[in-house]
Amino acid sequence: MIVAGLDIGSLTAKCVLLDDKKILSYDIMKVKPNLELTAEEIFNRTLEKAGINSSEVSKIVATGYGRKKVGFANRNITEISCHARGAVFLIPTTRTIIDIGGQDSKVIAVGPDGSVREFVMNDKCAAGTGRFLEVMANALNVTLQELPTLSKRAKKAIQISSTCTVFAESEVIGYLASGEDVENIVAGIHNAIASRIAAMANRIRIEEDVVLTGGVAKNEGVKIALENALGLKIKVPFEPQIVGALGAALFAFPK
Repeated sequence: MIVAGLDIGSLTAKCVLLDDKKILSYDIMKVKPNLELTAEEIFNRTLEKAGINSSEVSKIVATGYGRKKVGFANRNITEISCHARGAVFLIPTTRTIIDIGGQDSKVIAVGPDGSVREFVMNDKCAAGTGRFLEVMANALNVTLQELPTLSKRAKKAIQISSTCTVFAESEVIGYLASGEDVENIVAGIHNAIASRIAAMANRIRIEEDVVLTGGVAKNEGVKIALENALGLKIKVPFEPQIVGALGAALFAFPK
């Protein structure tokens, strides 16, 4: 039985195809203004990678910010449930998930079966999200991909005191103007986002294994900063951006 899961987020769209709970193919792309067309494109791209056509897909489940825009889906499910199911599928020992997306972040406590026990979410402010890192990278005139390498070279981490993205950007620009090393500023930025996430995570019971998902999980500097802030080791799946889409696909199978 072949099924599909689509995760239409605020910044990226992801699709996963499963055949009897084995990954056939997956794809990731930037979201376009028209979410319906974005969903169709990511679905077709993933089908093409697998070498199959849509008639071979038995069921489609959508999740994420734009899940209700996926008109061809059979069902839509919240991203909280899908991330829980997907993370436990990839790393069965998962008990806490930290998902840092483009426009929101969430911490989810899960059971051994992938069920959600409790969660906290930040979807009102860019601080503690991928957008925060994007704004800071632009202020430093570096790419997102350069941030992990830069932070490794830091001799110290500059204190970013503001929890507001706009004010934090002003702090970063001020540090640059004063001649502070970019590497030290980047380390401070990573600590700032980790501090924000850790404060949110401490509102629920955190148990190991802790798994980091979302696009920001590809930034090793953020992972290390989070480990220091929480005092715990963190695991990252082989492709942390597809966890929600994978969970959606898993929900397509009969119980």
